[in-house]
Amino acid sequence: MNAFDRLAPPLQKWIRQQGWPSLRPVQTAGINAILGTNNDVIITAATAGGKTEAAFLPLISDVLLEEPAQDHGFDLVYIGPLKALINDQTRRLEDMCREAELAVVPWHGDIGSGVKSRALKAPRGVLLITPESLEALFVRRGSSIATLFGATRAIVLDELHTLLDSERGIQLRSLMNRMEIATGRQIRRVGLSATLGDTGLARHFLRREAPDDVVLCEAAGGGAEFQVQLRGYLTGGKVPEDEVAAKDDRSAEAAIAMHLFEKLRGSNNLVFAGSRGKVELYADRLRLLGEAQGLPQEFYPHHASLSKEHREFVEKRLKDASLPTTAVCTSTLELGIDIGSVTCVAQIGAPFTVASLAQRLGRSGRRAGQPSILRQYQIEARLEKSSHLADRFRLGLVRAIAMIELYLQKWYEPPRSSALHLSTLVHQILAVIAERGGASAERLYVTLCSKGPFYAVDTTLFLAVLRQIGSSDIALIEQSDNGLLFLGRQGEKLVEHYSFYAVFKTPEEFRLVEQGKDLGTLPVDNILAPGMTIIFSGRRWEIVEIHEREKVILVTRSKAGAPPLFGGDPGEIHNQVVEKMFEVLEGKAVPIYLCKQAAALLAEARGNFALTEAGFHRIIATGEDSHLIATRKGSVVTNTLALALGGFGFETSIYDGFIEVRTKEAKLRLEDALALIAESKRLSLFYRQAEPQSEKFHPFLSADLLQQDALSCRLDETGAIRLASEILASTQQQTARNR
Repeated sequence: MNAFDRLAPPLQKWIRQQGWPSLRPVQTAGINAILGTNNDVIITAATAGGKTEAAFLPLISDVLLEEPAQDHGFDLVYIGPLKALINDQTRRLEDMCREAELAVVPWHGDIGSGVKSRALKAPRGVLLITPESLEALFVRRGSSIATLFGATRAIVLDELHTLLDSERGIQLRSLMNRMEIATGRQIRRVGLSATLGDTGLARHFLRREAPDDVVLCEAAGGGAEFQVQLRGYLTGGKVPEDEVAAKDDRSAEAAIAMHLFEKLRGSNNLVFAGSRGKVELYADRLRLLGEAQGLPQEFYPHHASLSKEHREFVEKRLKDASLPTTAVCTSTLELGIDIGSVTCVAQIGAPFTVASLAQRLGRSGRRAGQPSILRQYQIEARLEKSSHLADRFRLGLVRAIAMIELYLQKWYEPPRSSALHLSTLVHQILAVIAERGGASAERLYVTLCSKGPFYAVDTTLFLAVLRQIGSSDIALIEQSDNGLLFLGRQGEKLVEHYSFYAVFKTPEEFRLVEQGKDLGTLPVDNILAPGMTIIFSGRRWEIVEIHEREKVILVTRSKAGAPPLFGGDPGEIHNQVVEKMFEVLEGKAVPIYLCKQAAALLAEARGNFALTEAGFHRIIATGEDSHLIATRKGSVVTNTLALALGGFGFETSIYDGFIEVRTKEAKLRLEDALALIAESKRLSLFYRQAEPQSEKFHPFLSADLLQQDALSCRLDETGAIRLASEILASTQQQTARNR
């Protein structure tokens, strides 16, 4: 029997109504993997590749064809990361389920209480919910969980790749485990994703105790033709008289806006501009260009700070083929909310991850015969005699090239599997206690660690966490005379607040302050420490103090040389990306997708790289008291080595694959410090005030617990020790060759 004939008649009728000539291969694979089995399944295909139908056609058929469950409750649960995505999927599933007369229930913060009350009284059909709303159900209605999900046949996890290496993903794994404990049975899990770098880790995420049993349904290769151009622009310094500029405005931003306006007007597009400020800057420039020519408005900003009404207005326009619309956005339009097919995806500045670039590109080339188009824009500093080596190596441009090359090779960043996630563990301890009205330490450990997602936490560490959050000054939990754990006075306040259900904190920026004067705000992702320097507003600043709770960094002007115009981005870059960057710098081939200016910038970068012999020397002298270390590693290892050097009094700045080290205040020679690091078993990384707090519940943990958490995921002590050895060995070999 073919896949179509296996579906329930209402689903067959719906497919005919869509006018589909046939099922897609991934849909056939999904039907065969799900119907008549209890398999956990991962379905992976490009955006708009039919993943939703590949999962729900067989799952809904299973509900209709099999004997009705004796237990009450929702038949299927769909968990999506965004309210907008749930709204979109609700519309799609309502259409699919109409003939089947199966209820479709959206559930998130914007859904009215009436819809939720009716669903609680008679839970059935398909529940579409965010992780935070599901957590709220567990906490507020813990005694009803077995009833609400007693009949649930499957949990569908959308955008699986966004969950693998995140606090939210650990929370969701814990919720699924808690659901199975409450219902007393295993519930099928189905993951959907467009970009999975390591399917083995995805299988492990979906079912840790039996990853090899998870069935993978993967769309075959092929897909749309990929067209890409990387354009380079110069800014800063003195502008040569013969340099072509946009109109009378010589800024790089104006030139990029003009090119976007000329190439994108009249079609639907997405322009990923980075920060919210950049989004507003480019959206405003594009709007003014249209107004100057008396043309209808086509360019609109889209980011999380804008109103829901404005965002939905832009999303609705993107779906309407009769209204040419370009959304200038942050990552808000990266995930799989249906906005129709766009002609082009533009990226201003090098992205941080290949997976993110691939997700964004999935928006383009979705119509038959239409190519997937990427327009990449990169601004570089105009070089002068005093220009920094980071500018001379054109690291932004080189990273953009490396990202495109890795995307063409279909490589994506794998998640890190060793993280302790102690912040999320604190959250889940409070959540389980609230759900059950109290719990023993043993019950918590079994639920969350031995059978749950915090398997890297042993009993000793778990008890240390309990003691810490139960201490009198923290008071998140307290213990009764019979040993049962309850919420403490501070724990009750936390759990009662609506913000509790999210394990992640809203991205925050630190205020930079110099002698009482605000310099502005800066997003910070890497661990910082006093003595390190950061680049802000074209100047180099030395960190004096860090105040985590107030989100303030006190700085003073650094006496070091001129900083790079661009560099030291706060995002995390993978080792593989940096390795590819060095391949680009050391190579000779010029990618055909570079414009003339970008090709010239690449040639200049390679020339400067060769001139400094950075390909041979791991330590390059850049001044009387400064050196550039070529780590050739990603952000985690590079940042760890920088922190270790800071412990010896060195001032450091971090760039892609490099550490700039200033030795004036150091206690010993750089080579001697590297030798001590190479010989160490443990490194001094948390000297003075190196602030490892980064997650929502970190403020409730002790310094020792914070350090253990940081070492498990955000720092690589072993990697830094090995790197110090490699750098020393390379330096010694070079010295021997020069003799």
